[in-house]
Amino acid sequence: MQSRLRVTIIEIMPAYIIGRVDITELNRYREYMAHSPRVVAQFGGRFAVRSSDVVTLEGPAENRRLIVLEFPTIEQARTFYDSAEYRAIVPFREGAGDAQIVLVDGYPDHEWESVRAKSEKLGPP
Repeated sequence: MQSRLRVTIIEIMPAYIIGRVDITELNRYREYMAHSPRVVAQFGGRFAVRSSDVVTLEGPAENRRLIVLEFPTIEQARTFYDSAEYRAIVPFREGAGDAQIVLVDGYPDHEWESVRAKSEKLGPP
């Protein structure tokens, strides 16, 4: 009797927390900036973008600070955001301006390769 081995490949995609912050109290926000790298790293994340130097290429001018945190998985990003450690430093940010924060999954490599290959076949317009 021959047995077959089934292998399931699970693609683990990075996830991103993206924030746009309009800072109104810089000194208070600096306190948040001082604590946040430690807490982000504690949950396996890193800053991919952390800048107020934004160049608007299209649309209305973006004058807010942009932050992109990268985590290995969406679960780790969610665990970070919901953690007691992060909740302890949030008041520094909340009192220092207005923020919009979103969580998104990264784009799977296999999907990228597929759409890129299709686009390559089309060639220039």
